[in-house]
Amino acid sequence: MAALLLVLLISSSLVLSSAISDGLLPNGDFEKGPRPSDLKGTKVMGRLSIPNWEISGFVEYIKSGQKQGDMLLVVPEGDFAVRLGNDASIKQKLKVTKGMHYSISFGAARTCAQAEKLNISVTPDFGVLPIQTMYSSNGWDTYAWGFRADFSQVDLVLHNTGIEEDPACGPLIDSIAVKTLYPPRRTNQNVLKNGGFEEGPYIFPNTSWGVLVPPNIEDSHSPLPGWIIESLKAVKYIDSAHFSVPSGRRAVEIIAGREGAIAQIAPTIVGKTYTLSFLVGDANNACQGSMMVEAFAGKDTIKVGYKSSGKGGFKHAVLQFKATEMRTRIMFYSSYYHIRSDDTSSLCGPVIDEVKLLSIRRPMMV
Repeated sequence: MAALLLVLLISSSLVLSSAISDGLLPNGDFEKGPRPSDLKGTKVMGRLSIPNWEISGFVEYIKSGQKQGDMLLVVPEGDFAVRLGNDASIKQKLKVTKGMHYSISFGAARTCAQAEKLNISVTPDFGVLPIQTMYSSNGWDTYAWGFRADFSQVDLVLHNTGIEEDPACGPLIDSIAVKTLYPPRRTNQNVLKNGGFEEGPYIFPNTSWGVLVPPNIEDSHSPLPGWIIESLKAVKYIDSAHFSVPSGRRAVEIIAGREGAIAQIAPTIVGKTYTLSFLVGDANNACQGSMMVEAFAGKDTIKVGYKSSGKGGFKHAVLQFKATEMRTRIMFYSSYYHIRSDDTSSLCGPVIDEVKLLSIRRPMMV
């Protein structure tokens, strides 16, 4: 019996250890390309021509600096990327741990299509990410998408569903990575989950533009655990290695005014008084001017102004309210739109961090 138990434990550890590690997927940067005989110009010929990937449809292998008419195709990292043309897709099998949560981070850039969207799926979940809006001036954005593993082996597929007159008019894709997510819990120090935003998607160490977390309506399992992106536009997930973060290593930058909002529904006791506290600042990314964050706790609200010089800094804010329902929606958005002063085209905005919700015995007199 002991021997059988030992065998089962060893088998279990082998299964767990076989799950894919956090970071870049095998050939996730596409630096290993097709053989010259598998290329017809830039078009990839052959289903298995790109190492570690299976392709279908009109897929191109793009070198950085390549031109398409008057347009220069830029690759964010390394020398190569792929372009998904008409009804094209790339697929890779992933070994994961069943029941665990994961996020996929990937770089994408629109080219010449008028309304580019990207379908991303991991068996059996999928989402459609609009990539028409460019948030960064360099033409590339990094997106995150989350899923829960229902099987120990899944297919990750990125698919361009568009059909254009020019079959090559599709998004460029580069740098695809995975990260295991550990759903946070509520504690006696915070009714909210992941209030410091420390748990979130993979951020590429060699990029300086953060990761866009798409609207919740496009994502059934948020790559930002605990939080809903309750808006039409994405919010940006940032880290202390590249930005000024008020507390800890991670935070959220609200970059699309009232079109970009984060929310969480918290359990509350009717009639009890609570304090919602949080930090508001700027990311030290040349986002200057008068900022305003509006915070909501059910029907109660507070507006927090912050004068940004674009060089970092933050202030503390508190909203006291009495709960009127058993579930209270906590929400934040920016009152204004902001653009970085150093390139006049990259969207930016106030940073939110260290969000805490606590009940109090002796309410402040207001």
